[in-house]
Amino acid sequence: MSAARIVRVAALSAAIAIAAGAFGAHGAGDQAKEWLRTGATYQLPHAIAAIALARLDPRVSWVLLGSAAVFAFSLYAMALGAPRWFGAIAPLGGAAMIGGWLWLAYGARLR
Repeated sequence: MSAARIVRVAALSAAIAIAAGAFGAHGAGDQAKEWLRTGATYQLPHAIAAIALARLDPRVSWVLLGSAAVFAFSLYAMALGAPRWFGAIAPLGGAAMIGGWLWLAYGARLR
């Protein structure tokens, strides 16, 4: 779980978020556009946060990256034609994102 690996995965995550947002802005229908925008809106800042936290607490970085991926990719999948039940996966990622931030808050309190 090196910081360099976190940075590589987070950079890929950020690139995917930007691509999804761009596709939503230029090539998707109305509902798909909203799903792509929402996924990108959450995925990109979590990728940046993971980079910032890579050395401070790599475990939190991984939680933020993984939970943002679960959230965003469920929305991206629906935008690309997956069944609507994929939307039920997004709240799991959202809850895990909240958990990651609470974990960071708790860990920072102990330092």
